[in-house]
Amino acid sequence: MTRILALVLVAVAAGLSLGGCATTTVMGSGAGVTATDAKRLTQSGFLSDYARLRPTPWGAGIECWRDSALHANKYDKVLISRIAVSTQSEQTIDPTDLKTLTDYFHASLVRALSPQMTVVNKAGPGVLVIRLALTKLLPTGVAESLAGTLVPYGFVAEAGSGAATGRPAGSTPYLGETGLELQFRDGATGAVLGECRDTEIGRKYAGDLNAGSVGAAQTWASGYLNSFQSWSYAKDAFDKWSILIAQRLALLRAAGPTKN
Repeated sequence: MTRILALVLVAVAAGLSLGGCATTTVMGSGAGVTATDAKRLTQSGFLSDYARLRPTPWGAGIECWRDSALHANKYDKVLISRIAVSTQSEQTIDPTDLKTLTDYFHASLVRALSPQMTVVNKAGPGVLVIRLALTKLLPTGVAESLAGTLVPYGFVAEAGSGAATGRPAGSTPYLGETGLELQFRDGATGAVLGECRDTEIGRKYAGDLNAGSVGAAQTWASGYLNSFQSWSYAKDAFDKWSILIAQRLALLRAAGPTKN
C-alpha cells in the first residue's frame, strides 16, 4: 500500500513538474476534496427542528437555520461539546478509529475558532455552546479504489461516474461519506440559537477550478491520494466544517443581529 501511494505521488509530482508547477506545492490544503451530497443528508433526531433547515448561500450545500434574534457578537467564548456519534450504518467502526476521528475533529475546531474566541470547558454567560453529532461515517473502500486505479484507463470511467450516478462530480460509489448534524446553544440559558446539517462525499477526481493551475493540481492530488486511505476524506470534511463554522461566526459576530 505504501509503495503504491508513493508511486502515485511521484507520478503526480512528475506530471506537474512537466507542466511548469513546483513539485513542493502538490499536496496543498486539500480544499474541495469533499463535496456536499444533498441526497444523503441525515435526520437522526439530534436536532430540534429539521423542517426549518434550508440550503445556505455560504455553505456550498449545507442546510441551516438560525434564530433571527441571535446577537452573535455577545459571545466571546465557545464550548465545543463532546462529539456524539449516532450513525445508522451496519458497518462496525473500530473504537480506536472512532476516537482518533472525534479527537481530530475537536482539535480542528479548536484550531479554527481559537483566533477569534476563547475555547472553554464550561458553559455560562457569553459562551456559545456547539453541539455536534456524526450521523454517518463510511470509510473509503481502499481495495475498490486500488482496483479501479490498476485497470488501464479505468480512471476515465471513474471520473465520470459521480455525475452519472447522481453523486458529486469526481466521486465514486466506494468513497467515504461523513454526515454531521450541528447545533448552537446559549451557554447561560440553553436556548437553541441555530442548527445545521451536511453530508460530505469524498472526491477522488476533484479540481478547484477557481484556484488557478497550482490550486487545481493541489486539490486533484489530495483527492486522488486520499482515495487510498480509509478515513482521509472524513478528516477533510472535518477541516472543511471547522473552517466554515469559524468563518460564519466571525461574519455574524462582526455584523451584529441584522446580518442574514
